[in-house]
Amino acid sequence: MSKVNVMDHPLIAYKVTRLRDKDTTVKEFRELVNEIALLMGYEATRDLELKDKEVETPITKTIGKEISKEIAVVPILRAGLGMVDALMSLIPSAKIGHIGLYRDHDTAEPVEYYCKLPPDIDKRIVIVVDPMLATGGSSAAAIDFIKQRGAKDIRLMCIIAAPEGVEYMQKAHPDVDIYCGALDEKLNEHKYIVPGLGDAGDRLFGTL
Repeated sequence: MSKVNVMDHPLIAYKVTRLRDKDTTVKEFRELVNEIALLMGYEATRDLELKDKEVETPITKTIGKEISKEIAVVPILRAGLGMVDALMSLIPSAKIGHIGLYRDHDTAEPVEYYCKLPPDIDKRIVIVVDPMLATGGSSAAAIDFIKQRGAKDIRLMCIIAAPEGVEYMQKAHPDVDIYCGALDEKLNEHKYIVPGLGDAGDRLFGTL
C-alpha cells in the first residue's frame, strides 16, 4: 500500500490557511501555491537516491553527490500548472510533461484530451502535481496514462486532499506515494473538498 505523507511543517500550515481564505486575491493565491509547492518539494524528494560525483574545488578534488535518476514533473491541466515553477526551481534539470483530462458528462469517467510526456519518461522519477485530490478519479487516470507510457517510479503531490480521494488513489495505484499539504474532512454532495478552498484552477487563473 502506498504511503500518505501529510505535511506537518508550520509554514505549510500557515500558507494553506491563507490559501483557503475566500478573500485571498488571485495574485496572492498564485504566490501561495508556488510557495507551498516549493516547501512540499523538499519532502517529496527527500528519498531520492544519490550517486558519487568527483568535483574539483579551488583547493582540491573531492567526492560529492548527484541525483542518480532523472526527474519529470507532470502537472494535471490546468491547476497543476501553478505548482510547476516551484519544482523547477528545485530541480532545474527536470523535464516537464502535461496531461489534460475532462470528465465525460454521461459516464462521469475522466477522458484524456492531451498528453505530452518526455520520450524517456520510463527512465525517470515522475512527480505528478495537482493542487486538489478530491475524488481521485483524475489523478488516478493521469497516472494510468503515465504508466501506459512506461513510467514505474511515480509519486503524487497535492496541496489539499480529501479522504475519499486518498482511498481511491491507494486502491487504484498502491505503488504511488501521496504527498499532501493538508488532509481535509470529506467531499460534499457536489464533490468539492470540505473545508477545501473552492476551485483551485478558477482561483489560480481568475476565472471565477
